[in-house]
Amino acid sequence: MQSMKELAYLNKFFFKYRWKLIPGVIFVIISNFFAVVPAQIIRLALDLVNENIALYRLFFGFNRQEIIYDLFGTSLLFFGLLVLLMALTRGIFLFFMRQTIILTSRHIEYDLKNDIYNQYQKLDMAFFRKNNTGDLMNRVTEDVSRVRMYVGPAIMYAINTIVLFALIIIAMVGVNLKLALYCLAPLPILAIAIYYVNSIINLKSEKIQER
Repeated sequence: MQSMKELAYLNKFFFKYRWKLIPGVIFVIISNFFAVVPAQIIRLALDLVNENIALYRLFFGFNRQEIIYDLFGTSLLFFGLLVLLMALTRGIFLFFMRQTIILTSRHIEYDLKNDIYNQYQKLDMAFFRKNNTGDLMNRVTEDVSRVRMYVGPAIMYAINTIVLFALIIIAMVGVNLKLALYCLAPLPILAIAIYYVNSIINLKSEKIQER
């Protein structure tokens, strides 16, 4: 709860840069959409391959076999170009996502450093004699850098994971509900393992920070 209260200080920055963050979230959703759709296209392409092979064999010895072969090649080329276009489009939106969210985190980092510097200017000399210079410098550099990692990459990857997770589950259920449930069954165990490992990493990170 205490950590959440401290993070609430950042809300004013989120509001200040809201017109950069909101498009960033939209870009996250769009980029993930183009990450999931190619799998559906490949599924259709494989179904087409299976159907065309059966059709090609059916017309063995007839002139229509050549027409089916040409149509089959054109269809595969179309699907291949479509998947390539999807990947390119996703890459463009990933770039926009980083340019909005990550760039905003840099702006917030800059504002925070200015806030700390302005606060230092208001303090008397007794404060600077009582506190170590290295510790005060660490507040401006390392601590603010960690805040930037939260408001930038952490939020970006969190939103990205949630959106991608939702889209993938919808796509999986649409294909086969039973198979989707089998795939999702190990997730609780994986979540517990990640939480355990993450707790260890955070503990060691805090010790390094204290030093």
